[in-house]
Amino acid sequence: MGQKCEFCHRQDVVFITYRVMARPYHSLNMPTKIRRNQKLPKIRLVHCQQKWTLTAQGWGVAIAFAAILISFTFTHIHSFLAVNSPIKADVLVVEGWLPDYAIKQALAEFESGSYHKIITTGGPLPKGYYLAEYKNFAELTAATLKVLGLEKDKLVAVPTPEVLKNRTYASAITLRQLLSNSDVKSINLFTFDVHARRSWLLFKQLLAPKIKAGVIAVESLDYDPNNWWSYSAGVRVIISETVAYIYARFVNLEA
Repeated sequence: MGQKCEFCHRQDVVFITYRVMARPYHSLNMPTKIRRNQKLPKIRLVHCQQKWTLTAQGWGVAIAFAAILISFTFTHIHSFLAVNSPIKADVLVVEGWLPDYAIKQALAEFESGSYHKIITTGGPLPKGYYLAEYKNFAELTAATLKVLGLEKDKLVAVPTPEVLKNRTYASAITLRQLLSNSDVKSINLFTFDVHARRSWLLFKQLLAPKIKAGVIAVESLDYDPNNWWSYSAGVRVIISETVAYIYARFVNLEA
């Protein structure tokens, strides 16, 4: 009886042991997998990718091209901005803020051409307004031309209203209003140095198509135009007028 019980007991032990060991492996490890699945996802801030880059020869070509472009810009930017493109015109329009030596050249241009009149433009004086006899550049330049010998009946002053910005644009608008009911078919704009390209752009577009516009630029005496980068005045005006022209040409005409 005791042997039977011992045998039966051993069978039960073997059976129980087998059932336990026969449990699937994944069921024993299920809690661990669940914990692993609950981990936060990995965050990647950078990743590796393939890209093209210049070789030593490529860098050499790029640097040489950049040097040629910079050299070309330095030697041609002044002539581009200080453009001269006069046409046969009825009227010579003189921007009133020009220095006195430029006004004398304007009178010489008028006397040598086939113009009928000189029109001066310009806004209020920035300094001395309350003391000066003439309150704006248009009237001041007209008075200067009279002193230099120009007949009064050949001269018209067109003052520009006071504006906070876009003074050249405002002058062109005022001139267009004056000439809208006239018989004038063409003008030459007499302006100053590297300001010429931008002024010509504004006057030409605002007067078209009724009135054609040419341009004459007087060289500045403050620096050598062939060596402008050696003068602080040259660097300042070249940079400022280049930026202003690009802005007026491609962003906003009212510049």
